[in-house]
Amino acid sequence: MSEQLLVVVDPVARRTDGESVRIAKDVLSAGAATKVCLPGDAEEFARALTRRGSRRPVVIGDDRSLVRAVSLLHRRRELSGCALSVVPVGPYLSVARSLGVPTGTVAAARAVLEGRERRLDVLVDDSDGVVLGALRIPSVPLTPSCGPGEAAGARPWLRTCQSLVRTLVPARPQRVAPAPAPAPPRLRIEVDGETLVDLGQPLEAVSVAPGAAGLADVEVRPLSVGAEASPLLARGRRVTVSGPDFRYRADAGEAGPVRRRTWTVWEGALGLVLPEG
Repeated sequence: MSEQLLVVVDPVARRTDGESVRIAKDVLSAGAATKVCLPGDAEEFARALTRRGSRRPVVIGDDRSLVRAVSLLHRRRELSGCALSVVPVGPYLSVARSLGVPTGTVAAARAVLEGRERRLDVLVDDSDGVVLGALRIPSVPLTPSCGPGEAAGARPWLRTCQSLVRTLVPARPQRVAPAPAPAPPRLRIEVDGETLVDLGQPLEAVSVAPGAAGLADVEVRPLSVGAEASPLLARGRRVTVSGPDFRYRADAGEAGPVRRRTWTVWEGALGLVLPEG
């Protein structure tokens, strides 16, 4: 066991699914020399990664932990020289899944030991923020991944009590004025300096994601009245969105409001250990 691993366990993973964390640590410790860190907050999480030395970092946590680790390494300009591994544990796992990481605890831990590093493209914005998966405008709520018991933050006993209370206590009708629907965004979308859509066109949704060969995939859905409008598709290395204040969802977090943001593809910037094949 010549390789040494630094295993950083996110505190949310420990709280929500301690059993999966224990299994992951057992599998990793059986296959390599490991040093386990149990940070209590984001500051301690960052300090553990910064002081990793020659150990290969392994994050046990969900998408937010993965993004936090990648963002830290990017800001320190250490991402290109680091092979990062992740064992997904926690409520939000869609980004890890989309990157090819197994979401089963044992399979993910074995991939850390037996997989190989693959270089993946990421998006970097003009405030030095990193996007691993897709960003969406307008922002959409995060949906926790379904999992057994506490893995998805579920508390069956609490749901049972709540259901019983609702059954025993008659509901009182409430008159609540419906919230006004937000106005559709009107944004200028530019891809490599060429305008794809301008401010005059109301939009239903915009998505930008790292594609292939150092290019981003851009999809713009115009707001349609009657017949559904065909989406506008483009590919490019640099995407700029501008217009009235807008928010966007990137990976596991929401950002904004901003009036202008530019994302550039950094080809092969992330080295992620994934299963063979």
